[in-house]
Amino acid sequence: MPESSQPIAGRADETRPAPIQTDTRQASAVALALMAVVIGVVAGLGAVALRWLISVFHNLTFLGTLSGDYNANIPTPPSPLGAWVILVPVVGGLIVVWLVKTFAPEAKGHGVPEVLDAIYYQRGLMRPVVVVIKAVASALSIGTGASVGREGPIIQIGSAMGSVLGQIFHLRSWQIITLVGAGAGAGIAATFNTPLGGVLFAVELMLPEVTARTLLPLVLATGTATYVGRLAFGMEPAFSVAAYERPDIFVPLSADMLPLYVLFGVIAGIAATIFVKGLYWTEDKFDELPINDYFKNIIAMTMLGVLFYVLMLTTGMYHTQGVGYATIQMILAGQIATPEFLLLLFVLKLFATSVSLGGGASGGVFSPSLFLGASLGAAFGALLNAAFPYLAFSPIAFALVGMAAIVGGATGASITSIVMIFEMTGDYSITVAAIIAVACAVGVRTGLSPEDIYTTKLARRGHHIPRGLRTHMFAIRKARDVMDKVIGVVDTGDLHGARRLPHASDSPSYAVVTEGRHILGVIQVDPEDKTRALGPLIEPVGIARESSFMQSVMTHMADRKHLAVLVVPDKRVPRAENVVGVLTRDAVARVVMNDYRR
Repeated sequence: MPESSQPIAGRADETRPAPIQTDTRQASAVALALMAVVIGVVAGLGAVALRWLISVFHNLTFLGTLSGDYNANIPTPPSPLGAWVILVPVVGGLIVVWLVKTFAPEAKGHGVPEVLDAIYYQRGLMRPVVVVIKAVASALSIGTGASVGREGPIIQIGSAMGSVLGQIFHLRSWQIITLVGAGAGAGIAATFNTPLGGVLFAVELMLPEVTARTLLPLVLATGTATYVGRLAFGMEPAFSVAAYERPDIFVPLSADMLPLYVLFGVIAGIAATIFVKGLYWTEDKFDELPINDYFKNIIAMTMLGVLFYVLMLTTGMYHTQGVGYATIQMILAGQIATPEFLLLLFVLKLFATSVSLGGGASGGVFSPSLFLGASLGAAFGALLNAAFPYLAFSPIAFALVGMAAIVGGATGASITSIVMIFEMTGDYSITVAAIIAVACAVGVRTGLSPEDIYTTKLARRGHHIPRGLRTHMFAIRKARDVMDKVIGVVDTGDLHGARRLPHASDSPSYAVVTEGRHILGVIQVDPEDKTRALGPLIEPVGIARESSFMQSVMTHMADRKHLAVLVVPDKRVPRAENVVGVLTRDAVARVVMNDYRR
C-alpha cells in the first residue's frame, strides 16, 4: 500500500451509481490461515466420506451387501449377479446423468477443468450444490464400475468448499482463489496420503500466484487434510511395491543405459497424447449421437459392463472396473508381468475410461493415468527383460517410472507426478529415471498436443489457461521509474482548448487540475502550454510516493477505483504543488506490455 492512506480525490459525482462489489473484505493472514485449516479438515473428512460412499455403492451393487468395508487395492470377487452385473454401471450411470442434469451440470466429467475455469474465469466462485452432487455422482459412478478416479471428485469438492467459505465471508477474489487452490491440494493430499504432492499439484496447476500469502494457506490446508486422512486410512502409502533389485539411488544406471529412459519417455509422451486426444474424440462422438443423454449413457455403460464381465470370465478379475487400484497393485507386486497382457490392459483401460467419461460418468482421470502408466511401463520393462535377460531389467521399476511419465505427460504436472509417485509407493530409487522419463513425456505430449487433459476441455470453450509461472518485473519497479511527467498545476477555470484524445505518446505531459485548493484530478496537456487540454479530466485520483513499488500502486488503484495516482517525493507533503508525476492506467498498461517483450 502506498505510504499515504488518504487519497487525493476529486469531487464525488453523486449521480454516478456505486459499483456492485462482491469482494468487500480482506481477511488478515491469521484469519485466512484459520480458514485454510478448516478447509483441510473438511477436505479430509470429504475424502473419508467419498470413500465410504464408494464402498457402500460398490458392495451393494456388485456383492449385494450393505457395507462400508471395501479396499480398492484388493480385487473384487465375482458378483453373485453373474452376467447381470453388466447392468450395474448402466443403472448407476442413469442416476448420475439425472443428478448432474438436474442439479449441477458442472459435476459432469473429471472435475479439475471446472475448478480451473472457476479460478481463471469466475473469480474463484463455485456453487455450494457442487459439493453434494459431485460427491454422490462420483461415488455412484465409481461404485457401480465406471472407469474413473476418485481424486477428481475430491479436488472439486475441496475447491468448492474453499470457494463457499470465501463467499460466506465476502473475501477478496485473490483470497477466494487461494482457498479454492488450497481445497484442491488438500483433497488430493487426503486421497493419496501425499502432502507434498498435494501442495505441488495446486502450485503447478491451480494457483495463478505463488507467494507467501498464497502458499501458507495451501500448506496448512494440505497438511491438515493429510493428517485427517491418515487418522482414517493409516500411514501406509497408497501402494506397496514388491522387492526388486534397486539401482543405486545416486547413480541409477550407467550412462549408456539412460537413453532407455529417454526412449520410454518418448513412448509415454505419445501414449499420453493418445489418452488426451482419444478421451475428447470419444466425448465428441457421443455428443454427436442424435439421442438424449440417458440413451448415450446406456450405450456407454453397457459396453463398459460387457468389457469388465468378459475380463472376469477370462482372467478372474474385473480389471477395468472402477479406479483400477487392484490391478496397479498386482503389477507393482510383480503378479502381472506378461508384456502382451499388460499392453492389452493398457488399451482396454484407455477405452474404458474414454467411454465412461464420454457417456457422462463423473470422476477423475488421475487414477486411470496411473493404471495406464503402470501397465505400459511394466510391459516395456518386461520386453526389455525378455530381450536382455542378463541385464535384469525390472518391470516393477519401469511401472513406477511409467506411472510418473503418463501422469506428468497427460496432466502437465511434471514435478507433481514425480513427487507423488514417490509418496504413493515409498520408492525413491528411480528418481533420476523418473525425472528423465517425465521430462521427455511432457515435451513429446506438448509438441503433439499443446493442451493437456485438463486444459483441452476449457480451450474448446475459448477459456485458455496459462501454463508456467512467470515473475513480472514491473511489479518491483518503483513509481518514479514508470510515472509520466507532471509539468505544473492549473486551475480549472484557466483550461482551454479542444477536449480531444491525444495521439499516442511515449512521454505525455500532465498537469494537476485544481479548483481553489481542492484537487479535481489530472489532465494531459500541451507541453508548450499547460493550459491547453489534450484530453478529458482524469479522476478520481490517489497518491503514491516515488519509492512505492508498482505492485503496491496497482493494488491501491484497484482497491479504490482510481483512474490515476499522483506521485510525490517521499518526504514532501502530498499537495498539488509537490506532485512530480502521474501514473495513469494507460501508463501501467504500457509498462506491463513492455515487460512481456523481455
